[in-house]
Amino acid sequence: MIPDHNNRDAAATPPDALHVMPVEPSLHRAMLRLRVRPAQRYRVGAMADLLADVTQCPGSEPMAIMRGDTPIGYYRIDASARSVAGRDFAQPARGLRSLFVDADWQGRGLGARAVALLLEDLAVRHPATRLLVLTVDCDNRAATRIYQRAGFVDGGARYHGGRCGPQQLLLRALP
Repeated sequence: MIPDHNNRDAAATPPDALHVMPVEPSLHRAMLRLRVRPAQRYRVGAMADLLADVTQCPGSEPMAIMRGDTPIGYYRIDASARSVAGRDFAQPARGLRSLFVDADWQGRGLGARAVALLLEDLAVRHPATRLLVLTVDCDNRAATRIYQRAGFVDGGARYHGGRCGPQQLLLRALP
Protein backbone atom coordinates (compact mmCIF):
# COMPACT_ATOMS: atom_id res chain seq x y z
CA MET A 1 0.00 0.00 0.00
CA ILE A 2 1.43 3.36 -1.00
CA PRO A 3 0.30 6.21 1.19
CA ASP A 4 -1.28 9.23 -0.46
CA HIS A 5 0.59 11.95 1.41
CA ASN A 6 -1.81 14.62 0.21
CA ASN A 7 -5.10 12.92 1.03
CA ARG A 8 -4.91 10.09 3.56
CA ASP A 9 -8.32 8.51 3.88
CA ALA A 10 -8.23 6.88 7.30
CA ALA A 11 -11.53 5.09 6.70
CA ALA A 12 -10.06 3.27 3.67
CA THR A 13 -6.88 2.22 5.45
CA PRO A 14 -6.97 -0.67 7.93
CA PRO A 15 -5.72 0.53 11.32
CA ASP A 16 -2.80 -1.91 11.30
CA ALA A 17 -1.82 -1.59 7.62
CA LEU A 18 1.89 -1.36 6.89
CA HIS A 19 2.95 1.70 4.90
CA VAL A 20 5.85 4.11 4.57
CA MET A 21 5.90 7.87 4.83
CA PRO A 22 8.32 10.75 5.30
CA VAL A 23 9.27 11.40 8.91
CA GLU A 24 7.24 14.46 9.80
CA PRO A 25 7.93 16.58 12.89
CA SER A 26 4.87 15.05 14.57
CA LEU A 27 6.55 11.61 14.39
CA HIS A 28 9.90 12.69 15.80
CA ARG A 29 9.25 11.67 19.43
CA ALA A 30 7.87 8.25 18.42
CA MET A 31 10.78 7.69 16.02
CA LEU A 32 13.24 8.24 18.88
CA ARG A 33 11.74 5.23 20.67
CA LEU A 34 12.74 2.86 17.86
CA ARG A 35 15.45 0.38 18.84
CA VAL A 36 17.29 -2.57 17.37
CA ARG A 37 18.49 -5.66 19.18
CA PRO A 38 21.74 -5.22 21.14
CA ALA A 39 23.71 -7.29 18.61
CA GLN A 40 22.52 -4.97 15.81
CA ARG A 41 23.43 -1.66 17.46
CA TYR A 42 26.90 -1.55 15.96
CA ARG A 43 25.38 -1.85 12.47
CA VAL A 44 22.54 0.64 12.84
CA GLY A 45 23.43 3.10 15.58
CA ALA A 46 21.03 5.19 17.64
CA MET A 47 17.88 6.67 16.18
CA ALA A 48 18.74 10.15 17.48
CA ASP A 49 22.02 10.01 15.56
CA LEU A 50 20.29 8.83 12.39
CA LEU A 51 17.81 11.71 12.48
CA ALA A 52 20.54 14.23 13.29
CA ASP A 53 22.66 12.97 10.37
CA VAL A 54 19.82 13.63 7.93
CA THR A 55 19.93 17.33 8.82
CA GLN A 56 23.58 17.40 7.73
CA CYS A 57 22.88 15.79 4.35
CA PRO A 58 20.91 17.95 1.89
CA GLY A 59 18.60 15.85 -0.24
CA SER A 60 18.26 13.06 2.32
CA GLU A 61 14.76 11.92 3.15
CA PRO A 62 14.12 10.24 6.50
CA MET A 63 11.33 7.70 6.09
CA ALA A 64 9.17 5.92 8.64
CA ILE A 65 7.93 2.36 8.29
CA MET A 66 4.48 2.55 9.83
CA ARG A 67 1.98 0.01 11.12
CA GLY A 68 -1.16 2.09 11.21
CA ASP A 69 -0.18 5.24 13.09
CA THR A 70 2.80 3.63 14.85
CA PRO A 71 6.37 3.86 13.55
CA ILE A 72 7.97 0.41 13.57
CA GLY A 73 11.03 1.09 11.45
CA TYR A 74 13.13 3.54 9.56
CA TYR A 75 15.17 4.08 6.42
CA ARG A 76 16.70 6.97 4.57
CA ILE A 77 16.73 7.80 0.88
CA ASP A 78 19.66 9.89 -0.34
CA ALA A 79 19.22 12.04 -3.45
CA SER A 80 22.56 10.82 -4.77
CA ALA A 81 23.82 7.25 -4.91
CA ARG A 82 27.34 8.69 -4.66
CA SER A 83 26.79 9.15 -0.93
CA VAL A 84 26.37 5.39 -0.59
CA ALA A 85 28.50 3.93 -3.38
CA GLY A 86 31.21 6.57 -3.65
CA ARG A 87 30.60 6.97 -7.37
CA ASP A 88 28.03 8.09 -9.89
CA PHE A 89 25.97 5.84 -12.14
CA ALA A 90 24.94 6.13 -15.80
CA GLN A 91 21.25 6.33 -14.93
CA PRO A 92 19.50 8.46 -12.27
CA ALA A 93 20.25 6.71 -8.98
CA ARG A 94 19.45 7.23 -5.29
CA GLY A 95 20.95 5.69 -2.18
CA LEU A 96 19.26 3.65 0.54
CA ARG A 97 20.65 3.77 4.07
CA SER A 98 19.90 2.67 7.60
CA LEU A 99 16.93 0.39 6.93
CA PHE A 100 15.75 -1.37 10.07
CA VAL A 101 12.66 -2.68 11.80
CA ASP A 102 12.27 -2.07 15.54
CA ALA A 103 13.41 -4.97 17.74
CA ASP A 104 9.86 -5.59 18.99
CA TRP A 105 8.65 -6.08 15.40
CA GLN A 106 11.48 -8.18 13.99
CA GLY A 107 10.99 -11.79 12.91
CA ARG A 108 7.54 -11.21 11.37
CA GLY A 109 8.51 -10.69 7.72
CA LEU A 110 8.06 -6.94 8.02
CA GLY A 111 11.53 -6.13 6.70
CA ALA A 112 10.74 -7.76 3.37
CA ARG A 113 7.36 -6.03 3.23
CA ALA A 114 8.99 -2.72 4.09
CA VAL A 115 11.48 -3.08 1.22
CA ALA A 116 8.62 -3.74 -1.22
CA LEU A 117 6.74 -0.72 0.09
CA LEU A 118 9.76 1.56 -0.09
CA LEU A 119 10.31 0.53 -3.72
CA GLU A 120 6.67 1.32 -4.53
CA ASP A 121 6.88 4.64 -2.70
CA LEU A 122 10.12 5.57 -4.44
CA ALA A 123 8.52 4.93 -7.84
CA VAL A 124 5.66 7.30 -6.96
CA ARG A 125 7.64 10.09 -5.31
CA HIS A 126 10.75 9.91 -7.52
CA PRO A 127 9.61 8.42 -10.84
CA ALA A 128 12.77 9.51 -12.71
CA THR A 129 14.96 7.34 -10.48
CA ARG A 130 16.11 4.24 -12.33
CA LEU A 131 18.45 2.65 -9.79
CA LEU A 132 18.50 2.21 -6.02
CA VAL A 133 21.91 1.61 -4.46
CA LEU A 134 22.87 0.36 -1.00
CA THR A 135 25.68 -1.29 0.86
CA VAL A 136 25.18 -4.12 3.32
CA ASP A 137 27.67 -5.70 5.69
CA CYS A 138 29.06 -8.80 4.01
CA ASP A 139 28.32 -10.88 7.11
CA ASN A 140 24.71 -9.65 7.41
CA ARG A 141 23.16 -12.62 5.65
CA ALA A 142 19.59 -11.94 6.83
CA ALA A 143 19.57 -8.44 5.31
CA THR A 144 21.28 -9.63 2.15
CA ARG A 145 18.60 -12.31 1.65
CA ILE A 146 15.82 -9.72 2.06
CA TYR A 147 17.42 -7.42 -0.49
CA GLN A 148 18.09 -10.23 -2.98
CA ARG A 149 14.48 -11.43 -2.74
CA ALA A 150 13.43 -7.84 -3.52
CA GLY A 151 15.47 -7.89 -6.73
CA PHE A 152 18.74 -6.33 -5.61
CA VAL A 153 21.82 -7.76 -7.33
CA ASP A 154 25.52 -7.69 -6.51
CA GLY A 155 27.03 -4.46 -7.79
CA GLY A 156 30.43 -6.09 -8.10
CA ALA A 157 32.17 -3.86 -5.56
CA ARG A 158 33.19 -4.05 -1.94
CA TYR A 159 33.56 -1.17 0.45
CA HIS A 160 36.18 -1.95 3.06
CA GLY A 161 35.79 1.14 5.23
CA GLY A 162 32.59 0.14 7.01
CA ARG A 163 32.59 0.31 10.79
CA CYS A 164 31.45 -3.33 10.83
CA GLY A 165 33.86 -4.62 8.22
CA PRO A 166 33.54 -5.02 4.47
CA GLN A 167 30.28 -4.13 2.78
CA GLN A 168 28.78 -5.41 -0.45
CA LEU A 169 27.33 -3.00 -3.00
CA LEU A 170 23.81 -4.00 -4.07
CA LEU A 171 21.82 -2.47 -6.94
CA ARG A 172 18.10 -2.55 -7.74
CA ALA A 173 16.90 -1.45 -11.17
CA LEU A 174 13.64 0.49 -11.01
CA PRO A 175 10.92 0.66 -13.65
